[in-house]
Amino acid sequence: MPEVFRFYGGVHPKQEKLARGAAIESAPLLERYTVPLQMHIGAPAKLLVQKDSKILRGQLLAEPGGFVSAPIHSPTSGTIKEVSTCLGVTGTQWPAVIIESDGEDKAADPLPPIADWQNADPEILKKRIAEAGIVGMGGASFPTHVKLSPPPDKPIDTLIINGVECEPCLTADHRLMLESPEQIIKGILIVARILGVKNIFLGIEKNKQDAVEVMMEKAKGTEIRVCPLEVRYPQGAEKQLIYALTKRKVPSGGLPMAIGCVVQNIASTCAIANAVIDGIPLYERVTTVTGTPLVSPGNWHFRVGTLYEDAVRLAGGVKEEPAKIISGGPMMGMSVYSLQIPITKNCSGILLLSPQEVSQYQSKSCIRCGRCNDTCPMQLMPGILSIQIENERFELAETWHVLDCMECGCCSYVCPAGRPLVQHMRRAKTEVIARRQAAAAKKNS
Repeated sequence: MPEVFRFYGGVHPKQEKLARGAAIESAPLLERYTVPLQMHIGAPAKLLVQKDSKILRGQLLAEPGGFVSAPIHSPTSGTIKEVSTCLGVTGTQWPAVIIESDGEDKAADPLPPIADWQNADPEILKKRIAEAGIVGMGGASFPTHVKLSPPPDKPIDTLIINGVECEPCLTADHRLMLESPEQIIKGILIVARILGVKNIFLGIEKNKQDAVEVMMEKAKGTEIRVCPLEVRYPQGAEKQLIYALTKRKVPSGGLPMAIGCVVQNIASTCAIANAVIDGIPLYERVTTVTGTPLVSPGNWHFRVGTLYEDAVRLAGGVKEEPAKIISGGPMMGMSVYSLQIPITKNCSGILLLSPQEVSQYQSKSCIRCGRCNDTCPMQLMPGILSIQIENERFELAETWHVLDCMECGCCSYVCPAGRPLVQHMRRAKTEVIARRQAAAAKKNS
């Protein structure tokens, strides 16, 4: 096992993993699913079906809109009731199809299984991952086949699998490692074959000792090295995980491939095995539904298009009115104002918080305590950046590397003045990117 290095900064928020002991349950078939056509970073998928079309589970609903895109498959059999839009986690409307289930859940013919995947051509394996619509399921939703296609001048020698799940409250990946370890191992080895690497790390935080032991047992006889990591948020962030396991540093503005690394999430590797070995496209995922207001927090296999409202109902409903609903975890998740939002491929959790667990940003003046600087895992200076942004000095914030901010929330978590530091960073990043795009458009006109 390699020496483990701790990354700079980070915090120790309360774990509050209420669903840790809850085995994964399969959600019952619903009467209706709202399936977005934008469940990935990149170009939206192009719709292939029309209103009143009859469809089967696993059938292709929409094809990729470009290389950086992913197809969408039906979560059940039934009828396309409507081609419309739905509410997304950002509050914007997404193009979507409304599927009315026929109650039979008939499956379309699976993709042809690749039984001898150990000897299959890497390009064939990569094509299958693209056909199955697999994306980063840890939250990023970047199309996986693109991530596994580094340019020739960026040779990859190390594959890192993210089983950390450092975000408080979420337990979906933990349960997946306990309940589907063989499929995860196969998925990891498929990715390793595509990349042609033998240097494979699987990082898991030490607070998941049962998962560490299970994965170590299943990884015996393979080149996968299971590495228990110190518990510290955001240990599961891509750049921090790479440094903890290899001591390599991703350059500012760069990607892991710049230092010979590719990082994949546990859930994505499981989906890859399902697609390659069993021919099953990605139309369902494990999601944690949790929070103290809920009657029965747990982990479920949800089909994409399941509304948050239905997920909360399956968790027994609420015993008190929640003060906040979050898509994802409390540190990096997105607060939403409605339960009429569908579960997508990258939805790892739905979190409900009680009034006692929610605090309001106060936007007081910075007291120059420096705590945000000490905890920032990217070694930025959030306090100074925040003041620059308040004064709309976005060009200055850009030179102070605001685009390197990964919005982990560590700075906001420790700020005694209650300043909305993460929100400031998001605003600046949006402004800087918009200005860059405007400048590029002007140059090309």
